[in-house]
Amino acid sequence: MNALSLTVRSLTARPVIAPLERPIRTAVGTIPAAPLVLIDLMTNEGVPGRAYIFGYMPAALAPLVRFLSDMESHLKGKLVAPVERMRDFTRMFRLLGRQGLVGMALSGIDMALWDAQGRALGVPVARLLGGDATPVPAYDSFGIVDPAADRKAIEASLDRGFQAIKIKIGGGDLDRDTATVAAVRDIVGPDVTLMVDYNQSLTAVDAIHRIDALARYDLAWVEEPVPAEDIRSQARVRAASPVPVQSGENWWSPAEMATAIEAGASDLAMPDLMRIGGITGWLSAMGYADGAGIPMSSHAFVEATAHVMPVTPTAHWLEFLDKACTLLTEPAVVENGAVLPRGPGLGMDWDEAAVNRYLQ
Repeated sequence: MNALSLTVRSLTARPVIAPLERPIRTAVGTIPAAPLVLIDLMTNEGVPGRAYIFGYMPAALAPLVRFLSDMESHLKGKLVAPVERMRDFTRMFRLLGRQGLVGMALSGIDMALWDAQGRALGVPVARLLGGDATPVPAYDSFGIVDPAADRKAIEASLDRGFQAIKIKIGGGDLDRDTATVAAVRDIVGPDVTLMVDYNQSLTAVDAIHRIDALARYDLAWVEEPVPAEDIRSQARVRAASPVPVQSGENWWSPAEMATAIEAGASDLAMPDLMRIGGITGWLSAMGYADGAGIPMSSHAFVEATAHVMPVTPTAHWLEFLDKACTLLTEPAVVENGAVLPRGPGLGMDWDEAAVNRYLQ
């Protein structure tokens, strides 16, 4: 078998709602379980390619599955060449655009194509990209917490070796934010990195006021304090903030990332593999971060981002927000606060019994 001449035979997509170890509580709503679409690409040579995408809400699953199913006819017989296939899709969707569900689905296909190539060659995707499968420093990602009720969970994260913790805030007024951050800082101590995420819930004026009050708790970053599409407000907050501002999970392309960097909207970058254009899109995005000297972290998709972070010049933190662990035969593992890229490919195989249990 020539691993470089693989061709696509089929593409299937399955909707599941996977249980989460911790519900994701945010300032704009709670995600009690993870609506995922599992993507299985099969080649004519018998090599599979696997990936998943996160639908955020159950209502998104059916249209994502339908769209992915429609894409099968555009892939059949074509080479497993992720960059070239993404060029095809760019041309195909030039008029419609690649935001929203379209972009999410195409990124999932891209990840599955890279996975198939890695499997065919018997190497992790990190090696395929020219890097090494080295451990990536990670932070444990929490939702809105109750410091008293969640103290044991936070301490358990520290016991697992995490040297950084992120919590979401903004579910109440500034006094509540302050009390939460102060209590979590007390739990983790002065040497653990602490980040906070507002999930786009504030106005610029309120954000500036709140960040100024929270700065004394030695925060590594404040994430998405204002709506992601409001570049001007982001830049305004960043200019006034004593804490580095993190953004990027809602960039729909490397070009959007470049626009945000040029506007001075963020000190840090955190693209999401599913939105930035999969692994192919990430490779372009990391060039923008490198050129601007901006530290680049990941957003979710633990398994796949563990492969792109080792080749990212300004790699910062991997977000450990494990949404697919109950569906995998070998979930991602944290050792000494870091995640090791697994292979071959992206190192993901479905636990079919679990998939069938949560199939929608």
